[in-house]
Amino acid sequence: MYNSFGNLLRITTFGESHGKMIGVVIDGFPAGFEVDFKAIQQELDRRRPGQSPYTTPRNEADQAECVSGIFRGQTTGAPITFLIPNQDTKPEDYSEMAVVFRPSHADYTYQEKYGLRDHRGSGRASARETAGRVAAGALAGQYLEKCHGVKVMAWVRSIGAYQLPDDFLPSGRAAIDASPVRCPDLGLSEEICRYIEHLKTIGDSAGGVIECLAEPMPIGWGEPVYMKLSAALAHGLFTLPAVKGFEIGSGFQGTLMQGSEHNDLFYKGEDGSIQTRTNHSGGIQGGISNGAPLSLKVAFKPVSTIAKSQETVDQEGNTKILEGKGRHDPCVLPRAVPLVEAMTRLILADYALLNLSRRLT
Repeated sequence: MYNSFGNLLRITTFGESHGKMIGVVIDGFPAGFEVDFKAIQQELDRRRPGQSPYTTPRNEADQAECVSGIFRGQTTGAPITFLIPNQDTKPEDYSEMAVVFRPSHADYTYQEKYGLRDHRGSGRASARETAGRVAAGALAGQYLEKCHGVKVMAWVRSIGAYQLPDDFLPSGRAAIDASPVRCPDLGLSEEICRYIEHLKTIGDSAGGVIECLAEPMPIGWGEPVYMKLSAALAHGLFTLPAVKGFEIGSGFQGTLMQGSEHNDLFYKGEDGSIQTRTNHSGGIQGGISNGAPLSLKVAFKPVSTIAKSQETVDQEGNTKILEGKGRHDPCVLPRAVPLVEAMTRLILADYALLNLSRRLT
C-alpha cells in the first residue's frame, strides 16, 4: 500500500478509521521555521466530524500532538510527526459490512486486491485518514504565507443543483466559515442546508464542487515535462476520497471556446510586470505558474454509504439487501473544503522548495 506523497516535501499518513490513532509524518520541511500550533489545530477543527448538523455525528476532538521534528517551537529539519487519537469509535455499526459490499465503495476493490480488509469504518479507505493531511497542509500553508506571501482559500461552489454564479468570489475566509456548509453566499447556503436536511430524512446523499484560489502566485513554479504543476495538483487532489473530477482555469468549459477567446493576452502592468488580461489558464501555462492567481475546481461524488436499502452481494456473490448503518456525512463538501486547501498547500510548498534549486540567481 502506497501511503506517501510529495517530492522534497513529503508526507506519509498512517492509521485506520477505527484503530487506536491516525497521524502523519512530514519529511523535508526546512529547519528554523517558527510553528503556529494554534493555527494547525484550527485547521483540524474545520475538518473534524460532528461540527454541524450537516456532517457526520461522529464526535472526534482531533487534538493533534507533535512528537518529533519541532524543538522549542521551531522545526529542526528532522521528520515532523503528528498523532491524532481516535476516541468516538463504534465498530459494531459495521458488523454487516464485514461480508457485504457497499455499492460504489472501496469494500469490493480492497477485498479483491488484498484478500482482506478492515471493514470498521473502511479502515484506510475512510476519509478519517485525511486529518493527517490537514495537519501537514496547515504547516505547509504557514510556510507559503510567511516565506512566499501565498494564501490558499477554498469554498463550496455547488452542492447538487445549487450553484454559485460563475464569476462569484468570496470576500474572505470569514464569509466562507460563516456558512455551516462553507458556501459564502448566505442565501444559497440556506437553500443548501434545507436540501441536506431533506437528504438526511430520506437517507440519501449529494455531491458537489469545491473551488480553490491561491494568490498572489510567483512565476516559475512547476517542473516540465512530467512534473507540471497542473499535473501535480490533479494527482494530489484526486487522492482525496470521493473526488471524481478536476479542472484548472476554464477546464472543460474552455473546450467550447475558440482560441481567440481562450487565449490570455499579455500586457505590461503599471508596476512594469507582464500580466494577462484574462485567466482562462488558471494561473498555469506549460505546467509552470505564470503569476496569475491559481484557480482550480474539484468535483466530489455523493457519499456511497447511505441509509436507504440497496441491493448488493456478499463475498460469495449472493444477493443481499444492505441497510446502511454507521455515522456518515450526507454530503462531504463542507468538511472537504479544508482537505482541498491542505493538498493544494502541500503541493505548492513542495514546488516552491523545488524551484529554489533551479537557478543560481
